[in-house]
Amino acid sequence: MLRSLWRNLRAKLRGRPSNTAIDPAEDEISLDPLNPFPEPVVVEFRDVIDLHSIPPAMVRTVVEEYLEEARARRVKWVRIIHGKGLGVQRDIVRGLLKRSPFVLDFKDAPPEAGGWGATVVTLAHEQEADA
Repeated sequence: MLRSLWRNLRAKLRGRPSNTAIDPAEDEISLDPLNPFPEPVVVEFRDVIDLHSIPPAMVRTVVEEYLEEARARRVKWVRIIHGKGLGVQRDIVRGLLKRSPFVLDFKDAPPEAGGWGATVVTLAHEQEADA
């Protein structure tokens, strides 16, 4: 299905009707030759996420999806490591947590778990969030 959607999109971009035959060599999806990981990487879910390797532009999306996954797995607490630095990522993370309807509480992690470079989040389950 995705392949046919991709084919239709490519045909429209080239100004052809979607049912026009496309040369198979032309139909191959262009891959970035410099990207060593062209396929999405599936990471095992854990109750802690370290944002150090996440590009700043992706932090918001990654944290939102992580929180949704944690809630779907009925995890009660998670730790988000954002680093100490200038506090930009910390502010982004805490802004998201303030607006999330299923975050009951959040605070700095204990010193042995990152201190103010990490945030511990208490999540609500469906019943708690609705109450």
